[in-house]
Amino acid sequence: MTINRKTITALADRLPAQTAAPDLPEHPDYPRILAVFNEVTGPLRARDVCEALDHEPLPKNIDGTRAKLKRLVRLDVLTEADAGSFTRKQ
Repeated sequence: MTINRKTITALADRLPAQTAAPDLPEHPDYPRILAVFNEVTGPLRARDVCEALDHEPLPKNIDGTRAKLKRLVRLDVLTEADAGSFTRKQ
């Protein structure tokens, strides 16, 4: 089975437009992470975000979530209030 450019273009045209900010990395968790921060007023830890995303709170999931949070800090979307405590940028 071969996939050609015409098939890929036709499939891409059916995808819904992304509502996330264009500077976010292309991973489905990033818009979900921002949605979690939109629902809370205080700081969250990686474990809290991991649980809000319905990921099992295993060390590998918490570490992956923490890496995503740190990337959002570097992109100036979140701030790290204290060590390991993240909030939405005001």
